[in-house]
Amino acid sequence: MNHDLGEFLRTRRARVRPDDVGLPGGGRRRVPGLRREELALLAGVSVDYYVRLEQGRTPAVSDAVLDAVARVLRLDETERAHLRNLVRPAPAKRPAPQRVRPGLRRLLEMVGDVPAFVMGRRADILAWNPLADALYGFGGLGEEDRNSARHTFLRPEARTFYRDWPTVAADMVAFLRLDAGRYPDDARLAALVGELSVKDETFRTLWAQHKVMEKTHGTKLIAHPVVGDLDLDYESLRPAGDADFTLAVYTAKAGSPTEERLKLLASWAASPGATLEGAEERH
Repeated sequence: MNHDLGEFLRTRRARVRPDDVGLPGGGRRRVPGLRREELALLAGVSVDYYVRLEQGRTPAVSDAVLDAVARVLRLDETERAHLRNLVRPAPAKRPAPQRVRPGLRRLLEMVGDVPAFVMGRRADILAWNPLADALYGFGGLGEEDRNSARHTFLRPEARTFYRDWPTVAADMVAFLRLDAGRYPDDARLAALVGELSVKDETFRTLWAQHKVMEKTHGTKLIAHPVVGDLDLDYESLRPAGDADFTLAVYTAKAGSPTEERLKLLASWAASPGATLEGAEERH
């Protein structure tokens, strides 16, 4: 049985109300959202077939059935892709170590006035420019700790570093869920999820919700221990031919206090002996 597939479909059913899809919503209902038989009716499949689908016991599911289920559940494009990955998992293989090619490293160096870094699978931080180091302190961390999920949930200062920590935490878990669907046999990802589940209650709660999302763009609200509050817009770009790499670039609105504080941060980073770890201890 594919446990993740079943839980994903159950949580998606729970968020769709019967009256959202033209069904009567009255009467006592044991579970929120759509019943299995209601979803099967709306998707045009038998109840038995849908039950077997939710239990991962259908060896070959057509695109038409997946599209029908996705339509009834009102899945967005990211959720549809995740559903396909769960139904048709990639062949088991050991993921190769990720290496950032020289051209991408040179691009990071050229983006010198704003923080930029490369994130790989499992939210591992693989490369960064000096201003990203001044923002996050990547250079002072061991290789295992250079991971956005570990930073978010296992470093106590993260809850004050991110002024909107609950949003950052939820987005991070949704990103890891998506990665887990793409690489169900990634032992390192499974170990990371296991560690975070054991050590952080919020992570456990969020992981059980089965939300998925791409990190494409948004805003990060940061309370930096050296320069204060930063309101940073970010864009996450996928280099051509490197689907497992994300180039994250943070920018500030022209003339804003954040733009001035980024300049201060760059000056501080260039001073001898400047480390974020030391600044956090004094903060």
